[in-house]
Amino acid sequence: MNEAPKVEVHLVGSTEAPGGIGEPSTSALAPAVVNAVFAAVGKRVRKLPISTSLSA
Repeated sequence: MNEAPKVEVHLVGSTEAPGGIGEPSTSALAPAVVNAVFAAVGKRVRKLPISTSLSA
């Protein structure tokens, strides 16, 4: 994450229903999941999607 580019978020006023504000947090999801897999089973995940075999 320390190498990720700076993310700027701009909220734009609208009469539409709220939505689309959660995308910036998704960039941390995959690294967190694959690190959890490594902690649980000891295998590094090198590509997505994660398969159930985890054969590297």
